[in-house]
Amino acid sequence: MNIFITGANGFIGGSIAAGLVRAGHHVTGLVRKPEQADALRSLGIEPVVGTLDDRALLISHAQAADAVINAASSDHRGAVVALIEGLAGSDKPFLHTSGSSIVGDASGGERGAATVYREDELPEPTADKAARVAIDQLVLDSAQRGIRSAVLCNTLIYGHGAVSGSASVQLPRLLSQARRSGVVRHVGSGGNIWSNVHIDDVVELYRLALEKTPAGTFYFVENGEASFSEMTTAIADVLGLGKPQDWPLEEAQKEWGYEMASYGLGSNSRVRGERARKLLGWQPKHASVLDWIRDDMLRGA
Repeated sequence: MNIFITGANGFIGGSIAAGLVRAGHHVTGLVRKPEQADALRSLGIEPVVGTLDDRALLISHAQAADAVINAASSDHRGAVVALIEGLAGSDKPFLHTSGSSIVGDASGGERGAATVYREDELPEPTADKAARVAIDQLVLDSAQRGIRSAVLCNTLIYGHGAVSGSASVQLPRLLSQARRSGVVRHVGSGGNIWSNVHIDDVVELYRLALEKTPAGTFYFVENGEASFSEMTTAIADVLGLGKPQDWPLEEAQKEWGYEMASYGLGSNSRVRGERARKLLGWQPKHASVLDWIRDDMLRGA
């Protein structure tokens, strides 16, 4: 299968692209800068230089491919519109990457109700997440335009990426702050809980979805959960630092910005992903982010 993937130099996109190459597919990956191309070639990925704003380029590559994966941005509506235009009427797979902060409660690092959400019981999005949810729905609705579309809504992803220098979104920020300051911190009390999944299991799910997903399907991608206080305690143990410290949301926002502090690190995002297991036969192999932090996080870091 000839697959076009955006975000091919990133943590998620690069890992998916490399995994698909290993599975025998031909992968063309979008990168923003020419100097990023060699890293992709070393993984067997054919690079194409461009951005999500290059509408004509996205349309042409979508038309030429057998399948398309958007792993560059969950929030770039123009890119999604262009890819849908290129795929309309083709019955080709289109996998769009979203994130489970769409159910985040911006609790300031407190557990609170910590509601668990399922794929057929999604809440109304907060004002901050309404635009992302609308893009997800646009992808799902494209099934009515002859596209085998799916939204893969990832939770907190851990593990090491295939592209050198790439990193996931949440845990590396906690690690970096701890190394700079000598103190591990979490937002608020750290009682907030996130579902999580290992990058290798994410890669396998994308592979299965390309082959098997019904059109217009939404998936949560998860295999376990942990509170941030549990994760920061594990980080402190690995680094040989003292007990993690609570950090008021306002201070955390100065370090990580509003979006990351309020949602990525300061919300509850608890979900259950049943469809991938039932519809695609997905069998994730990694179940403990805490074990990974203690046993493998510092490898190569």
